[in-house]
Amino acid sequence: MLAISQDVLGGPEVLKTVEIDRPEPGPTEVLVRVRAAGVNPTDWKLRQVGGWIGQPPFVLGWDVSGVVEAAGPGAALYKPGDEVYGMLRYPRDHGAYAEYVTAPTRTFAPKPATLDHVQAAALPLAGLTAWQAVVDVARVEPGQRVLVHAAAGGVGHLAVQIAKARGAYVIGTASAPKHAQVKDLGADELIDYRETDFAEAVGGVDAVIDTIGGDYGPRSMRVLRDGGVLVSLVLSDIHPGLRPERGIRTEAMLVEPDWGALKEMAALADAGRLRVLVDAVFPLAEAAEAHRRGETGRTTGKIVLTV
Repeated sequence: MLAISQDVLGGPEVLKTVEIDRPEPGPTEVLVRVRAAGVNPTDWKLRQVGGWIGQPPFVLGWDVSGVVEAAGPGAALYKPGDEVYGMLRYPRDHGAYAEYVTAPTRTFAPKPATLDHVQAAALPLAGLTAWQAVVDVARVEPGQRVLVHAAAGGVGHLAVQIAKARGAYVIGTASAPKHAQVKDLGADELIDYRETDFAEAVGGVDAVIDTIGGDYGPRSMRVLRDGGVLVSLVLSDIHPGLRPERGIRTEAMLVEPDWGALKEMAALADAGRLRVLVDAVFPLAEAAEAHRRGETGRTTGKIVLTV
């Protein structure tokens, strides 16, 4: 099968098309023919440094939408021909930039009926990150005030919608040209981070979803009410625990596979309550160009590779 691999760490130019053995599904696994693969910031970061996935050669990618080709022993959940979407176990089980992947059946859920493969491939990693941050860690409830940083980004635009589906009042930070689009997704209030210090503009927030890191975490503490929660998606910036002086909870998280959440998100998408913004689509062979576009930091929503 064809895949995108690299022999050395470096810039987008290290990505190349290679031919490797097609994997075979083991017990409780399925072989999925990839129709589209999502591209995420973690992809180009690990392309440069290796990090958790070690040294090259390796095949990047965690987001998959495709069709079940074969099932391994004991894999009764899906049959050949079923359309599925999901996220390979992050960060260990990378390899979505390829024609085929194998994974345990519950890595995948039935593809949302109203989404094509491109849209479905844009959803798993960013959507699960947003879902787990908003629903599982922040435990957002109806009527609460939620601040989402980078609300037009891959995770942010989905976190806005998931928080709204939970009945929250949602505030987002984004550049002014993106305000109309994010408001259309359900944001109640938007702050242009280029012109306004969000820490001076809002207060009484129950939960902050910080996708940026750096000084955003400490500044976000100022807008939280007593007993609020700050969820950081940048592990190095947060020391999890309780801030006893105000009862503020701080949490840092990485996304995990979640069959139940994939099904919940599919239901929201099919009900018209969760939309996926796709910034650009590239064929698999142009993965390097997809990375170059992502690294500009000016995208709205997700980048997807078609296979």
